[in-house]
Amino acid sequence: MSMHPDPFEQFRSWFEEARRCKSIEDATAACLSTISPGGFPDGRMVLLKDWDERGFVFYTNLQSVKGQSLKKIPRAALTFHWAPRKKQVRIQGKTEIVSEAEADAYWQSRARLSQLGAWASKQSEELSSRAHLMKDVAKLALQYGLKAVPRPAYWTGVRIIPQKIEFWQGQLNRLHDRHLYTKTSKGWNLTRLYP
Repeated sequence: MSMHPDPFEQFRSWFEEARRCKSIEDATAACLSTISPGGFPDGRMVLLKDWDERGFVFYTNLQSVKGQSLKKIPRAALTFHWAPRKKQVRIQGKTEIVSEAEADAYWQSRARLSQLGAWASKQSEELSSRAHLMKDVAKLALQYGLKAVPRPAYWTGVRIIPQKIEFWQGQLNRLHDRHLYTKTSKGWNLTRLYP
């Protein structure tokens, strides 16, 4: 299997292939892994909303468990697994908050109900009932009426700045192909790994 010397071009190729695959419901879905404030690994699914040579972006409530984890230890891993294509991409790196302009632009692209939900949800906190959440959403809908819903200061994007990107291609007899890109001061170093 030949690999592009640029990991972002390699990702673009695999990502577009996954997006075109009718058996993959959402190619943007990935497992985000962080280290909890208590020191435990913690994973959950997020959606990739943007990416370029600066890194890979998802959006979240910074008051959530993942937000608090990233505040304490600003490092994360993102794992895409496109099973129908027998492909996986693992990304590790440091994290940073996206610019206000980037967060505002993405916020404006969201459905109004998703915007209201971001205000209503005290993400990761205990909820007495779904009815309580829906009541809070309805109150916010009345509050904002036809006005634009502003972005909460605690809701923004997080960019993972990759230090390592691994591409895995499943093969027969578990003799898989694995390629690792590692960031160096001179660019990206590409190596092949044992399966």
